[in-house]
Amino acid sequence: MKPESLKKGDKVAIVSLSRGILGMPYCKHELELGLKRLKSFDLEPIIMPNALKDIDYIKDHPEVRAQDLKDAFLDKDIKAVFCAIGGDDTYKTIPYLMEDQEFINAVKDNPKIFLGFSDSTNNHLMFNKLGLSTFYGQSFLQDIAELDNEMLPYSKYYFERLFSLDKPYDITSSPIWYLDRDSYGPEQLGKPRVVKEEKHGYEVLNGEGVVDGKLYGGCLDTFYDIFTGERYGDENIIYERYNILPTLDEWKEKILFLETSEEKMSPGKLEEVLNIFKNKGILESIKGLIVGKPVDEVYYEEYKEIYKKVFSDLKTPIIYNVNFGHSYPKAILSYDSQCTLNLNNKKIFIKPN
Repeated sequence: MKPESLKKGDKVAIVSLSRGILGMPYCKHELELGLKRLKSFDLEPIIMPNALKDIDYIKDHPEVRAQDLKDAFLDKDIKAVFCAIGGDDTYKTIPYLMEDQEFINAVKDNPKIFLGFSDSTNNHLMFNKLGLSTFYGQSFLQDIAELDNEMLPYSKYYFERLFSLDKPYDITSSPIWYLDRDSYGPEQLGKPRVVKEEKHGYEVLNGEGVVDGKLYGGCLDTFYDIFTGERYGDENIIYERYNILPTLDEWKEKILFLETSEEKMSPGKLEEVLNIFKNKGILESIKGLIVGKPVDEVYYEEYKEIYKKVFSDLKTPIIYNVNFGHSYPKAILSYDSQCTLNLNNKKIFIKPN
């Protein structure tokens, strides 16, 4: 199932599916700016009822987060759902949604754009299980509400792809990238991020030639918790209960995309989580791998060496240092879209479903 492109005048919902900071006083300036930005695209933002609740209330009540997402899909006038931000316990919404036939029917009857990244990986994988193509990209607080006077141009360009979902596009290497901000307080309004020149571009770490496959992936930190249940103890159990991840045969048609969060996992932990993928037979099954730029280029070279080490006995193609996920700026990757990796000329081409 694929959603329709956005049009001017469309209503778009904002949800808090994990960390409920959107309604906190220290985010008021970002909330106001983000709403203004959406209106500048001629969109009508709708904040779902629980998205502005106190952070502790939202943390303790995953069922209300799930209800907001359900209500957004039940509302036929809402054409897209944007995640406020990521977090670390989005998976707790999954049982409420996967056991709710009314929600499942709403997804199938009213497919719509779902946009987010980071721990929203959980929602993307759940939707993928239900058959809905979603979009790994900008979040409301971190990208739409960029504190500079405009959205970052590269991020804005790919956000605007949501208005033309039927058109194929390239994911190009941005000539510049930005450091994360030390603060997101109101004193940062109108202040540009620190800009860095892109000195690497895309790097091919493994493989050659041209490969095609369907996009699938997300945040490595989230996948680690999905595989191990380390953070809360039951995330892996929930994923097994609802059979959310692909079967080994299904992995064989995928081009996997992975990126690391602002927590900047150690190279040792990166190797550990990649070896979990490897031991499950996933890395040798997939058609190829797209790796996001590390945040602030921390561990840039160390991560490269880990990927080379883990894949040293595999032929799986790898393109490294792609602008998506937690780094700035960021493109959008659409789940289940047909993707072509050209290792010879370092190109990424996406053809919508």
